[in-house]
Amino acid sequence: MPDTMPDPLYQSPTIDPSEPNVAPHVIVLGNEKGGAGKTTVAMHVVAALLEAGKSVGTLDLDVRQQSFSRYIANRQMWVGRRDMAMPEHITLQAGSHNNLDTRQQQESESFVQALGHLRANHDFVVVDCPGSDSYLSRLGHASADTLITPMNESFVDVDLLATLDPNTLEISGPSIYAEMVWSCRQARVQANGAAIDWVVLRNRTSHIHAKNRKRVEATLEALATRLAFRQIDGLSERVVFREMFPAGLTLLDLTSEEANASLTMSHVAARAEVKALLNGLKLPGLAMPEAS
Repeated sequence: MPDTMPDPLYQSPTIDPSEPNVAPHVIVLGNEKGGAGKTTVAMHVVAALLEAGKSVGTLDLDVRQQSFSRYIANRQMWVGRRDMAMPEHITLQAGSHNNLDTRQQQESESFVQALGHLRANHDFVVVDCPGSDSYLSRLGHASADTLITPMNESFVDVDLLATLDPNTLEISGPSIYAEMVWSCRQARVQANGAAIDWVVLRNRTSHIHAKNRKRVEATLEALATRLAFRQIDGLSERVVFREMFPAGLTLLDLTSEEANASLTMSHVAARAEVKALLNGLKLPGLAMPEAS
């Protein structure tokens, strides 16, 4: 790692999930690469918090694709069919002014107003950022108490965090995204002394312990120390995690009646993955029971 990369200002905090909830807690899903499962993870985090009886606000910063907003809209269709807890959702719009400074000022004001409202009225706020760099995305990252960065188990996604020597796979420097996260963490510390708990989520993991998987894991272990993030297992490659998007449901919402059959072993195994993920996040006041 080059000398220009700052040493960690702090280690990622260890949060005891048995501690009382200190509200509000802002959870941000972010990276600068699409296809890593950000919105899928966000959906399951929201469902778990609602199932635990928490009051949840949600904020979509992806002004173009708005997948998170469509999930919430799909979920709204189930209200009335059965008792379905809902978050309060806000979708931000991009600034409209031609002048860059003025447009960013518009976006900053909209973001501060929306986040302030959700923080004032809910236990948790879940923010979904776009899979690209934008001013709104940077505002979202800097607001995080817990930053979740999902990534696929490949060196294509490792490049999101650092550049590697192609021959030795040694870390040669931080990526643009890692530097952006560092700047957000430093700004947060300078603003109010708060730490961002950065969690890298190994998503869409393979069930086969191939050589490539071991090499990726070893690289992430080295990066976790250098960049001060925690890494945990995410969701494996299962269609069931995504197939309920049109209904606005997740595995935590699904009943046997809605599955049109008894829940299969695949459903049970997938639920166990979700609950292990949520326990690994160590969100304050949220400890998921063992899957059944």
